[in-house]
This record gives sequence, structure tokens and C-alpha cells, in this order.
Amino acid sequence: MRFVVDSSRDSARPGSAASLVGRERDLDRIRALLDWPTGGTLLLSGEPGVGKSAVLDAVAGAAARDGARVLRAVGAEFEVDVAYSALNQVLLPLHGILDRLAAPSREALGFALGFGAGPAPERLVVCNAALALLRSAAEDGPVLLVVDDLPWVDRASASVFGFLARRLSGIPVRFLAASRTGVDSFFDGNGLPSYDLPALDREAAARLVDLCFPDLAQPVRRRLLEDAQGNPLALLELPEALRADQRRAREVLPAVLPLGERLRSLFATRVRSLPAATRTLLLLAALDDTGDLGVLSAAASATDRDADLGDLDAAEVDGLVRVEDSPRRLVFRHPLIKSAVVGEATSSARRAAHRALAGVLADKPERRAWHLGEATLQPDEEVALLLERTARRIQGRGDAVAAIAALTRAADLSPRDSDRARRLAEAAYVGAEAIGALSSASALLEDAWRADPRHGASLRSATAAVQLVLNSDGDLATAHRLLVGAIEDGDHGFDAEDPALIDALHFLLLLCNYGAREELWVPYYAAVAKLRPAPPPLLLVAARTWGDPSHADAATLRELDEIVADAANETDPARIVRVGTAALYPDRLAGVREVAWRLVRQGRDGGAVRRHIGALLHLCLEDYHRGNWDSVLELSVEGLTQCAESGYTVCTWFFQYTKGLVSASRGDTETAHALAEAMINWAAPRGIRESVHCAQHVHALADIADGDFDAAFGRVTAISPAGEFPPYVAHASWVFFELVEAAVRTDRREAAVAHVRALREETGIAGLSPRLSLLADAAEALVTKDDAEAARLFAGTLAVADAERWPFTVARVRLAQGERLRRARALSDCKAPLTAALKTFEQLGSTTWAVRARKELRAAGRVMPHGEVGTGAGLTAQEREIAELAATGLTNKQIAERLFISHRTVGAHLYQIYPKLGIASRVALRDALRRLAP
Repeated sequence: MRFVVDSSRDSARPGSAASLVGRERDLDRIRALLDWPTGGTLLLSGEPGVGKSAVLDAVAGAAARDGARVLRAVGAEFEVDVAYSALNQVLLPLHGILDRLAAPSREALGFALGFGAGPAPERLVVCNAALALLRSAAEDGPVLLVVDDLPWVDRASASVFGFLARRLSGIPVRFLAASRTGVDSFFDGNGLPSYDLPALDREAAARLVDLCFPDLAQPVRRRLLEDAQGNPLALLELPEALRADQRRAREVLPAVLPLGERLRSLFATRVRSLPAATRTLLLLAALDDTGDLGVLSAAASATDRDADLGDLDAAEVDGLVRVEDSPRRLVFRHPLIKSAVVGEATSSARRAAHRALAGVLADKPERRAWHLGEATLQPDEEVALLLERTARRIQGRGDAVAAIAALTRAADLSPRDSDRARRLAEAAYVGAEAIGALSSASALLEDAWRADPRHGASLRSATAAVQLVLNSDGDLATAHRLLVGAIEDGDHGFDAEDPALIDALHFLLLLCNYGAREELWVPYYAAVAKLRPAPPPLLLVAARTWGDPSHADAATLRELDEIVADAANETDPARIVRVGTAALYPDRLAGVREVAWRLVRQGRDGGAVRRHIGALLHLCLEDYHRGNWDSVLELSVEGLTQCAESGYTVCTWFFQYTKGLVSASRGDTETAHALAEAMINWAAPRGIRESVHCAQHVHALADIADGDFDAAFGRVTAISPAGEFPPYVAHASWVFFELVEAAVRTDRREAAVAHVRALREETGIAGLSPRLSLLADAAEALVTKDDAEAARLFAGTLAVADAERWPFTVARVRLAQGERLRRARALSDCKAPLTAALKTFEQLGSTTWAVRARKELRAAGRVMPHGEVGTGAGLTAQEREIAELAATGLTNKQIAERLFISHRTVGAHLYQIYPKLGIASRVALRDALRRLAP
């Protein structure tokens, strides 16, 4: 009898076939053992929850699909004293063929199955009758007997099953039964083939968790995999026992994970049967979680019970724990046993155990603080202070969730309302700042206000409140006013060593940059000037290089370089992101690239969400300039996901901007404009002008890609008017080349000249970075009247060392150089820069920019190689339709009306159609289409 077991069948159904993930080899092995002629009987064993029942279901299902008759029974504790109760389950479906048996056998089975009366037949008679019935059933087709939970099968049925299991050779009947490892039963399995079902390996366990709980936070997922140790039932039930915030890593996990009902019923029975002193020792060991026998012995002597290490013998004999020799420590056979031990203990027993452990851990302040926090019921400032100090140490290691738990517990144990409010505000700040727990931060702030209304003006409360304002429907002006008031009215004495004050000032710096208005910076600089003994250098440098980069001086840039160099060894996530932010506009992000990646990896593992988002933005911008655009898109999607899941909606525009830059640069202008509009619609009502400026940058780049230089000019002059670089409009330092190029292409030469003059005379932009210096020189070349002088300036511009680090920037400058040379009739000289620009654009996938370069090359007389002449083979159906309509003389607007798309989309498609057809303009469409095969 052969049947194929499909382990993936119905695999999306949690709790049933989903638990068969990773069981492919096990099922193949079971099938081989059951296949004729090698076997006929198999006993399956395994730990509780390992998936024995699910495997039986899979085997039975496969057999039924292959035409076998499946007869099943499940042992039940309440039927263990009912003779033949399990046999009744198996043979009842064969009641209709009992008349095939001889009268003695029929009567014996009828009695055993409860259909007849009279004296009890001999056990052997029942056994032979059952075998005869199975042989008869097998004449109609293969038969599979499946018995689950053998330990709960009654004695009489177990005897019959044991008889049958040894006499199935030569007939198409198979016997498959399952029992828990190490549990006695009435069934005698000696000498029968067996298979011990192992736990899932790490890879399969991870697949099962990801299938059933795809949204589980990484640190929670990792803890779950460690505690479950491949037990499928644990992998499926442990997450269900956690609260939503615990599953999302916004709330600290218990030291011992709680068990669901099924797991508790499987593991707790053996714990309950142990002596009280043994349970006490196991509880101490579970709560200590180090296995240190010295700690365990000392804590045991401090309990009310007369317990010592000798009381562990019962648990060792039962296989629940073992003692390792090197180092000597107690180890639970499975973490779920720890959970069962803690779950079975009363709350008073747990508090007593925590108190005993705290008493012997005087030299371990963090562990002692945790145990005291769990053991203490009444307010106690000494314990609260220990927990607060522990929270700061934990936060310094990057575990914000545990820090919040410690601060919240410290607040609960604070005798004074002011201390309770202060600690709750600190927890709210950590929640809002680090992990995106905005809803819980709001609740903590409300609790702080109730505890002490005066504490609502504290820096931590104000900073957390500002986070909530920004990530809801609040506007920037309100957030700015709240934070400025808290800084000015605080009792911090402007101490430069006060971490709450420095954090608040960094956040105020962010608000000032977002607002992009000079008046917002006045209270910031006033507060920084009051810091004693001196302001931290980063506060001053970031205000200049990020807040007003156009006017940053050389001394500031030297300070920035020193700060960036020191960041390589930095461990504080907040400082790493702050340094990267200061380095953004001056193009120093390469200096923090490695530490930014470290933050991203930490964020993926459950680290600080806001720092994860900040590091992603910095990597996106650096990769954009480097030309790693696929990476930008991947990281942008990750950033958008983080913003959506964490509630940091104020950061969403970061990644709309980076996606928009790539979309516009590749010629996907419809997507670019849509992203920019989304940014403006969100940011403009809130007064976040920096986001609006970034959106205008994307719009302008898309307009230039479409050849709409007039629209592009309007976009960039909305950021900074021609000839002006307003203070604290940071993005003006990144769009001056677009303004100059658009002005030149739309005959606004005076505006272009005025902007270059202001660039040179009023700003230090050219000194910010080699990339910006290159663009400044190129802008000057664009406005130079004399062709020879322009050629000289372009040549000098592109001689910058390592210019190829910024491929798109260099390609745009080469395109501008080639266009200027061609218009000056320097046809031979223009081909090299145009060819180089075309090559880069093609490598980057910048289709519309590549079209411009090809058009210029053809106008310069270059004969395109045969391979570059379009055949039209790559035209999509929509492109073919647009090309045919355009060939009839319709305008872009008329085509758009017919196809129900925008005229910009039509233009973008035409720019992609031309190179595919090997043409340079609209007038050649008709002839090109005629050459195409019908």
C-alpha cells in the first residue's frame, strides 16, 4: 500500500497543516516505514506539542485520497477505564460487514463493540475476530488504522491493537499509532518499528512563524524561536498569549513567556505532581534564568520553605531539568517547562521568589532592581530609584522597550506624585522618540498630568507631546510654540550636561528646519547661547549646515568634518542620526554610511524605530547621488513601511521625496509628480515648508525630464526666487542648477545671471562639497555669453577629482556641455561629452535624459550604430497607440483626452517611443511606423 503525503496541502491553515511546515523528510520517512513489503506497523513518538497529531492527520488524509479506508481512534482520559472504547472507534465504521464473519467471531466483536449482550468473550477471541474483520475489509481496498494518544487507550483496546500490530504482514492493512515520549501506556510496543518525531529545525520553525504571524517584530520573533525550540504548538500558541504591543515589540516581554491553554495542559501536569519544595526550587530557577547553582542555593535558603538543592532530584529524575558540570548550572530540558512552572505558581509564591532572589543579588544591581520591582507591592522610593537608574543603563544599550517597562514600574512604586509624573513623562518620551509607541506615549502623558499637572511643562513631557502633535493633525507652529515654552520655562538652568535639555534643543532644531522660516530660529539660538558651560558643538554646527547650508562658512565645515570623523566609533543611535543630518546638505553622508547601516540592521532587529527611519533616509540620499537607484527604491519602501507601522507619519515624506527623485531621474514623471503632490498636500497645511521645498524639487526635476522648462522654473523659484538665497531655506542649496538651467532654456538669461551672481557672492554653496562646486561651475558656464569661455569653464568643471562618484550629476553637466558646444557649432567637440552622458543615462535607466542626449548627437551629425536604430519591437500596446495617434498630427492634449490619461504621461511615453523607433522627433513617426511589421 503506497500513498503520497503532501505536506503543503492546506498549509495556510494555522494550527493544522500549517504545523507541517518543515515535515517533508519526516513524512517521507514515515511513508517508507509503512510501505509494503518493508513494514505494516509504525509507532510514532515525540514531545508534547511536537506535531504528532498533525502528522497523523496528514498521513491519514493522504491515504484517504489514494483510496484507502482510514479507521481512526483517539485515546481519551475519561474513557481509559471503559473496556474496548478505543476499539469501538476504530471498528464501528465496519459494522456493516460484520455479517461476513463466522458466528463466534461476529458475536465476540458485537459484544466488544457494544452491540450484543452475554458473557464477556476471551480477549484472544476478540483479537482474532478483529483481525478477521480487517482482512475482510481489506478485500475491498487498502485499510489504514490510525490511533492517537496511545497512553489514554483503555487496557482491553490496547491489547487488541498490540495483537493486530504484529499480524498485518501480507495483507493491505497498516497500523500507525502515536504516543508522548516517556509516558507509560497499556500498549506493548516492544519490538515494533518506531519513529521519534523531532522538533522543527531553526529554518522550518522560522518559516512556520512567518507564515502564521508575518507581522511579528523581529526581537519578539527571535525570542519566540528560542523559547519554542522548534515545538510547533508553542510556535503557534505563544504569540497568541502575548498582547498586541508585545507582539510589535512596543512592550517588554515577560521574563518567562506565558503558555496558552493547550500548552499549559501538556506541560503543567508533570509540574503539579512534584513535591512543594521541588516546585519552589524550580520557580527560583525559572525566575533567575541564569541557572547559577550558588544563587539558587542561597535564594532557596531565604525562602519560607525548607528547601535545598537536594529537592531538585525529583525534577531531574522526571527529566524536567538537568545539572551541567561545566559551568555547574541548572538547565531546563525545555523553556516551556519554565513557563509551566511560573504559570502554576501563585502570585504570592512568585513575589516571594523574586524577593529571595533580590536578597542574594546585591552585586548585580540591574537584576536586583528587576526582582525588587516584581516583589514590591507598596510605593517604595528606594526600589523606584533603582529601577529608574536601571532604565537609563538599559536605554544606553539601545533597549528602549525594557527601559520603558522599568520607568513605568518605577513610576508605579513612586511615593511622591512629582516623581511619578517625572518617570511617566520619561517613559512617554522614550516611547515616542525611540520605538514609535505613540498611543501608549499619549496614555503615559495623560497619567503624568493626572499625577502632577505642573509636570506637564517638563522637557520630557513637552518633547513627547510635540512628537504626538507632529504625527497627528497638528501643525508645526503649535509644536514649535509648545517646545519653546517648555525650554524657556524649565528649571534646568540651561545646563549643557542635562540630557533632557539637549534632546529638546535637537528636536527644536528639527522643527526650525522643517519650518524653513528665519523667525523660528530666533528662540533656538537664544536658548543655545544660554547653555553653560558651553553649547555642544553639534548643536551649533547642525544649525548652520542643515538649517542654513547656503551660508555655512569654512570654519563650520571643518568642525563638521571632525564630528563626522568621530562618528565612526559612535554607539549612541540618536547622535549617529544627528551627525548624519548635519552632514546631509554638505554631502558628507558617506562618512556616516557604515554607522547608518548599523542602525538599519539594529532597527530590523527591533531597535529604535525613529533612528532606523533617519538612517534609511541618509542611506537613500547618499545612494541617490552615487547612482545606486535600485537600492534607493528598496530602502524607501522599507522606510515607508516603518513609518506606516510605527505611526511616524511625519517622516513619510522623507521617502516620498527619495522615491520621487529616482522616478523623475528615470523619466517616470507621472509617478514623480504624484509623489510630490502627496508631499505638498500633507505638508502645506501643517506649515512644514521643508517638505514642500523637497516636493518642488521633485516636480522641477520631472518637468525638466519632460522638457517643460517653464514649469520647472516656476517650481524652483517657489523655493528661492531667482537671484536670492533666503536664510534658513536649506533646500535652495540643492536646486540652484535646476533654476539656472530652466532660466537659460526659457530665455530668462537675466534671472539666470542674477542667480549665479548671488550663488558666488552671497553664499558658500560651492564650498560645501565637490559635487556642489561642480554644479556651481556648470551653472556659471551656462550663463556665460562667450562660447569659448563657456567651453573652458565646462572643461574645468568636469576635471574635479572623483567626479564619477556622482554619475547623474556629471551626466547632466556633460549633457549641458554638449548642448552648448553643439549650439556653438563645435560639432566635433560636442560628441564626446554627449556620448559619455548618453552612456551614463542608459546605465542609470534615465530614459528621457537619454533621449535628449541622442537627439543632440543626431543633430551633431552622429550616425547611430545599427544596434541603436529602433525597430519598434519594444513598444507596449499603449505606446503603439500613442505613437499612431501622434503620427496623425494630434497634440499631446488631444491624445490624452482620447486615452483618458494626462498630457504629461503622453509626453513621457513619446520620449520613450522615439529611441525605440530610432527617431529623434515627432515628424518622423509616420515613416517609422510604416516600417514596422503589421
